Amino acid sequence: MDGVETTEISSWGPFGRPLFDDVATRRLSRVGVVDIGSNSVRLVIFDGAARSPAYFYNEKVLCGLGAGLAETGRLNPKGKERALAALERFQALSKGFGVTPLTAVATAAMRNAEDGPEFQEEIARRTGISAFIIDGPDEARLSAQGVLLGWPTATGVVCDIGGSSLELAALDQGSVGACATASLGPLKLQDNKRGKGALRKHIDTEMAQFCAEFTGAAPRLFLVGGSWRAIAKLDMARRNYPLKVLHEYRMPPNNLRRTLKWIANTDIATMRQLTGIGAERMGLIPTAAQVLDSVLKHLRPKEVYVSSYGLREGLLWEQMPDDLRERDPLIEACRFAETKDARVPGFGKVLYHFVKPLFPRFPKSRLRMVKAACLLHDVTWRAHPDYRAEVCFDYATRANLGGLSHSERIFLGLALLHRYKNSRAERFDRVLELVEEPLQREAEILGKAMRFGAMFSAQRSDQMGRLKWHPGRKLLVLQIGPESKPLFSEVAQARFASLVKALDADSDVTELVQG
Repeated sequence: MDGVETTEISSWGPFGRPLFDDVATRRLSRVGVVDIGSNSVRLVIFDGAARSPAYFYNEKVLCGLGAGLAETGRLNPKGKERALAALERFQALSKGFGVTPLTAVATAAMRNAEDGPEFQEEIARRTGISAFIIDGPDEARLSAQGVLLGWPTATGVVCDIGGSSLELAALDQGSVGACATASLGPLKLQDNKRGKGALRKHIDTEMAQFCAEFTGAAPRLFLVGGSWRAIAKLDMARRNYPLKVLHEYRMPPNNLRRTLKWIANTDIATMRQLTGIGAERMGLIPTAAQVLDSVLKHLRPKEVYVSSYGLREGLLWEQMPDDLRERDPLIEACRFAETKDARVPGFGKVLYHFVKPLFPRFPKSRLRMVKAACLLHDVTWRAHPDYRAEVCFDYATRANLGGLSHSERIFLGLALLHRYKNSRAERFDRVLELVEEPLQREAEILGKAMRFGAMFSAQRSDQMGRLKWHPGRKLLVLQIGPESKPLFSEVAQARFASLVKALDADSDVTELVQG
């Protein structure tokens, strides 16, 4: 890296680097972000500076930079060496992937340590990475903006836990409000040699003052950070929850309190065996659980959700133009998948308009799920035909998608499953418990409608024909254009009959009169 390039990068600051100068040409380019935290150092390479970027590469090293900081005022020496080794690796990886320069931010440990600026210079000297040390409010704001990547109109409070600090940020219909930080990270708290009772009292005393500005503003609490995700995994294990996707995992406050109590009374070895969480992370969980219990006590949220999006995603949100921010993250991700993997990119939109008449009473929130399913209806066509339906279901329920709840994931997966198959295996029964029976039926109807509509994928939209649904008469009318008649063969007729049966309706097939 030459001197001119280094000067230019430094002048950008952590938020001004022009990732989105030309959205049209940079949308699919890769962007690398490094988060140097108190406990971990992580590299994320996003495959696209887009509204819903895919995760091309994701690697974390638990370094413990902030261990012992409360006692010494300095970064942990072993943690520094581990962090430098990780950053040297990340720089080499990014060069190999063609992703340079990296955008790197450092949080609580480096901003609070007396040798933080010195280590910042050492990072630049040893690795060539320009790391920007951000303050607490900026960290809170970036985490909140990361949440907005998945919940664009969110209202509530974002709570981001790191090793050394805890950040809160208020959200109001997609706008970030008050931001605050406190030294309530589990790594920092463990450095203070208090007994259990004294530690709990200290946390509650600090939390009462910290949360005062946010009390009553949290109908929904969004949890960001590795310790919260680990607690969510433990909550899933305790509840025997059937879907192992952390993003948008909902934890009712009363259930979460029971999990926190269970954590306090369960030995670490048992919890590790249930979840596979690493020893270093698990060592912080009992303290983190006490912090979360205090957060619930003082904020009193009605709903608690886990967000896999945080500071790193917030860096992307920081630079997004408003028109890109306003787009639906789910639909954008599905469009990208269709463009990359479908046999006939663009047909998903045609298919959506073909099947939409079947759902005249769907609100906008449900119609977006219909649109998402149509965009994804053909992206797993390369899978073996005998497993294609299962691959579809797994793709929707396990893919790194934002902007949909767990029940919506299952609705989407079930619709895609029935796009390829009329029946479903017993292995799906546990997961389907998260979706009410009427929604399961609607997903099956959508899947069978896509299965039929896909028979016309070689036609232009004006040649496909039309579906007309008369719910009061329980009648499905298919109008077929002259160009589509040859495609309405025996297989297509069988698929149409299956759709009619799913609707419990009668049918009528007529010729579409061209206007």
